[in-house]
Amino acid sequence: MSKEDKIFKRKAYDKLLQWKRERNGDTAILIQGARRIGKSTLAEEFARREYRSYILINFAAPKAGVAELFNDVSDLNYIFFRLQLAYKVDLYERESVIIFDEVQMCPKARQAIKQLVKDHRYDYIETGSLISVRKNSVNIVLPSEETKIDMFPMDYEEFRWAMDDEVTIPLVRKAFERGEPLGQATHRSLMRDFRLYMLVGGMPQAVATYLQTNNMSSVDRVKRDIIAIYREDFNKIDESGKALAIFDAVPGQLTKNASRFQLTSTLNANASNSTYGIIRLMEESMTVNVAYHASDPNVGLALSRDNKRFKMYLGDTGLFITLTFMDKDSTDDTIYQKLLLDKLNTNLGYIYENVIAQMLRASGKQLYYNTMPIDDGKKYYEVDFVIADGYKVTPIEVKSSGYRTHASLDAFCHKYSDRIAKRYLIYTKDLRREAGVTYLPVYMTPFI
Repeated sequence: MSKEDKIFKRKAYDKLLQWKRERNGDTAILIQGARRIGKSTLAEEFARREYRSYILINFAAPKAGVAELFNDVSDLNYIFFRLQLAYKVDLYERESVIIFDEVQMCPKARQAIKQLVKDHRYDYIETGSLISVRKNSVNIVLPSEETKIDMFPMDYEEFRWAMDDEVTIPLVRKAFERGEPLGQATHRSLMRDFRLYMLVGGMPQAVATYLQTNNMSSVDRVKRDIIAIYREDFNKIDESGKALAIFDAVPGQLTKNASRFQLTSTLNANASNSTYGIIRLMEESMTVNVAYHASDPNVGLALSRDNKRFKMYLGDTGLFITLTFMDKDSTDDTIYQKLLLDKLNTNLGYIYENVIAQMLRASGKQLYYNTMPIDDGKKYYEVDFVIADGYKVTPIEVKSSGYRTHASLDAFCHKYSDRIAKRYLIYTKDLRREAGVTYLPVYMTPFI
């Protein structure tokens, strides 16, 4: 089996199962996410295992005449006849599914979902990049008969599954729930495994390449190819080049440890309203994760969200590391080896911050952060992430070193003491709880 054909266990499969059982054909389902995260593979694997038969229409390269079928959906019998003939597949009522892969390439097919779902003979799965789906849906009537799910790069548990390990994460979760340290030997082993996840990342093709070759240079080439695709996409959605410049600047911006993404220095010009529109498009592409400043963090964080004050992270930390070293044609194997062994002579805080943003987002949390000026007004306290927690909020400070002090976390909790649910310091040491603060090893982030 080639790396392109490798099938990985994904959590989104369970969401598809839930949709199939609960909706029973009353809606189509749209799997949306960044490119190359495994949407098409997931849809086809689900169709193969859960239906008697299926047809996959790849609208990026459809069979002759197939896309034109959806220009007129007045005769569904004719459309189904043509599809079965073109793909040489028999469709069975309520036992077959039709996949509209890369549906953004054929807006009329997406518009036809209303009639197709109403007909109720078959189920329908759509896949697409969110930004392209929206861009190409301007002139069509959007179907209300759609259930949407977001799909992300492989999370850490999915990565462990790919490593043939389904034991570690449940056991680590039990330790988290009990508040029990794991012990230094176990913790060191878990951190090494987690650093491997950061280096390889969660893009299925990169993971498959690692499993096939055990060679980080080969993995790096795959990640560079994916980054090249993303860069081309940004040029398509924004001919001014701003989106691409912002994307390329993400690692450098995080290393500055500034209180916000500095658009002026990145673009050599003042940010305009159109620039913030581009930020929104980039966020919708799901290639990046954006954390917005919450000026008055409370239940309903969006109420005090500042759309012009934000931090940006890459959606996949493996890609982030490769983008960080894009000044060369390839990333030196020595760098990967030192990163894996935690011996690279540099501050890795920005890498851990990126992976924590990725994990929080993959677990369904929206990203916010908060800053507060210190007395002289020239410096500030910064809490890296603030997440909603019931009717309160939970602040998170990230440390790759110097974990014994957490002035920003303390200042935040003092100022908003009546709003605090829990307080976390995420770092690279073993689990411990002290004075109301949970010191959480980075690999436990998804349990928050």
